[in-house]
Amino acid sequence: MALPKPATNETPKHFPTFPDLAGKVALITGIGQVGIPKSPTWGNGAATARILSYNGVKIFGCDINLSAAEATKKRLLDAKPDAEVEVVTCDVTKQSDVDAFVKAAVDKFGRIDILVNNVGATRPGDPASMTEQAWMQQVDVNLHSVYRCCHAVLPIIESQGDGGVVINNASITALRYIGKPQIAYATAKAAVIRYTKSSGVMYAAKGIRFNAVVPGLMYTPLVENFGASEKEEDKEVFKKITEHNVPMGKMGDSFDVANAVVWLASDAARYVTSHALVVDGGITESTGTGG
Repeated sequence: MALPKPATNETPKHFPTFPDLAGKVALITGIGQVGIPKSPTWGNGAATARILSYNGVKIFGCDINLSAAEATKKRLLDAKPDAEVEVVTCDVTKQSDVDAFVKAAVDKFGRIDILVNNVGATRPGDPASMTEQAWMQQVDVNLHSVYRCCHAVLPIIESQGDGGVVINNASITALRYIGKPQIAYATAKAAVIRYTKSSGVMYAAKGIRFNAVVPGLMYTPLVENFGASEKEEDKEVFKKITEHNVPMGKMGDSFDVANAVVWLASDAARYVTSHALVVDGGITESTGTGG
């Protein structure tokens, strides 16, 4: 089998349209991205913001890197000059930062309808070699950040009385071993799925839906940076990521993730809750390890 080519991750010519989303307010964590200057590649948070903005959603985003968040804001306004978008800096591993982020969103737009917990990061390590500090940091950024944002946002959505949506970004590492030792990341993402499903049941009667997207091998700015690096170790990481036997014959990209997020946020998914939507080109169910 020929090795699949990575997706280009260029902006699609057409976006899905969900009229019910117009006028709603979405909070998106990790809206910025690392990237090669002038590259067409979008990160998951940025691509999600792009499609939501296209549908008339007011965007309030955050990133630990304010300049990265502001770069996304500029891209959104360049594409849609009348878009309503604001970004701030926020470290989602700090409850005080999260509380300030949420308060700023309400001060700006008056309400919150959609929460997209997009922040995530991975570090290599197996159970024996990973330090306790690295383990705790991974669990903090990938799992505890979801709790912190929900803890701050849910009382606001509930008080509005007309429901809302929470969408959490997981990973197929929560479902299977993909050939790379990243035990803390995989464990945290598995917990994100469990958190999502349990919370969906708890809040179903209140009209607040919880779902997760579970991306597979996606061509993101981080992957692109590895490929452009002059470091041999980075090039090796790029090779391992991109040389996979994905049944559909190619990697996905951030707009594949964003399309799933926006559908889950819309009334088209109004009867979908406590669900983990896998977006992976079929690799989770294939026989290869992906490594």
